Amino acid sequence: MKTQLKIGLALGSGSSRGWSHIGIINELSKLGIRPDIVCGTSVGAMVGAAYATGNIEKLEAWARSLTKLDVARFLNINPSTTGFVDTERFHDYLNENVTGDEENIEGLEKTYAAVATDLETGREVWLNQGSLARAVWASMALPGLFPAIRHDNSWLVDGGLVNPVPVSTCRALGADIVIAVNLNGDIVGKHFEKPGKNMKPGVSSKLSELVKEYTKLPFFEAKDDDPPPGMLNAIAASINITQDRITKSRMAGDPPDIVFSPKLADIGLLELYRADEAIAEGERCVQRQATEIEYILARS
Repeated sequence: MKTQLKIGLALGSGSSRGWSHIGIINELSKLGIRPDIVCGTSVGAMVGAAYATGNIEKLEAWARSLTKLDVARFLNINPSTTGFVDTERFHDYLNENVTGDEENIEGLEKTYAAVATDLETGREVWLNQGSLARAVWASMALPGLFPAIRHDNSWLVDGGLVNPVPVSTCRALGADIVIAVNLNGDIVGKHFEKPGKNMKPGVSSKLSELVKEYTKLPFFEAKDDDPPPGMLNAIAASINITQDRITKSRMAGDPPDIVFSPKLADIGLLELYRADEAIAEGERCVQRQATEIEYILARS
């Protein structure tokens, strides 16, 4: 008697590029592939939670509707806060499009886990019990944007700092075949543009200018012909380097059976309004590898 193999889906971190997870999930479904185990890091934890709760279509509709103004409304410029994201607004968004506060991970039909990082010890934390919304919050708590989340006497932050593509989590939870989505494959060196006279002002540049006003120090002033990178450009470039190196190391030690690497390096940290592009590229990723996917699954 054949035992049905369990398929795990490891959804990686990558801020705005994470909307491509939606396209990948949709295309896998068209091929009849519906993972039993879903593990996510950062934005992957959020999209994975929406999939596990049956809210993926609702999340997709919301993501496609976003404008630059909508994204700007999520930002809270106040030097006394612990992050630049308006947590109340984000909380409402999670409740409406991903999961309610009352939803527990144990009650999901699929096995689910979100990856976070213990801020004090640097330890990787797998959240596979308790509040689903809280697990998503902790996994997405990117320092500087979101405040750290208190959990079991620890302060948790973004899981992308330790495990950007949680292949190991999927395997530990019982996956026989792991399909991974790596959003960090071609991002190093991208979005590291120094501000210039011809650059169009956007959400990131406006935020950088406001932060500069709050943190201006005379001995850090640069010459006009050599201005420093904007605050969000510097943060994004630093995160890109860290996640690229960690992802390569982790996936070399525990390679997935199938890996998708959407080509989305041109989408910036807070360009959430570019969901149409990201979702379309996610769909193309699966379409490009459809034959390989069918072969691997048939062989297994």
